[in-house]
Amino acid sequence: QGQLVESGGGLVQAGGSLRLSCAASGRTFSGYAMGWFRQAPGKEREFVAAISRSLGYIYYADSLKGRFTISRDNAKNTVYLQMNSLKPEDTAVYYCAASSVGSIWDVPRSSGEYVYWGQGTQVTVSS
Repeated sequence: QGQLVESGGGLVQAGGSLRLSCAASGRTFSGYAMGWFRQAPGKEREFVAAISRSLGYIYYADSLKGRFTISRDNAKNTVYLQMNSLKPEDTAVYYCAASSVGSIWDVPRSSGEYVYWGQGTQVTVSS
């Protein structure tokens, strides 16, 4: 049993910031790598960022590096995505996910490597 619930999405003007939260329940996810993905209408799901289980290894999509920051608080069973300098092309449904595959330092970037998914939260960036 396990559930992930995203929050923090909404409407923001270009250049603004949002912080997304992903709260886990039903189990602890300290033994899982955590990732963020996004999907815009008519487009494939896109990798955003991931953080490893316990050693703090992080990987970002090249286009987002420097604007987005992923972090986790295992004591709170929560993962975050801080999004700064938002652009209209960042508009999408953002999903958090948990992966149990790979080693403790792995930061999986394929959606197929994740087994738990939240329902997503809508982020809309206006021009």
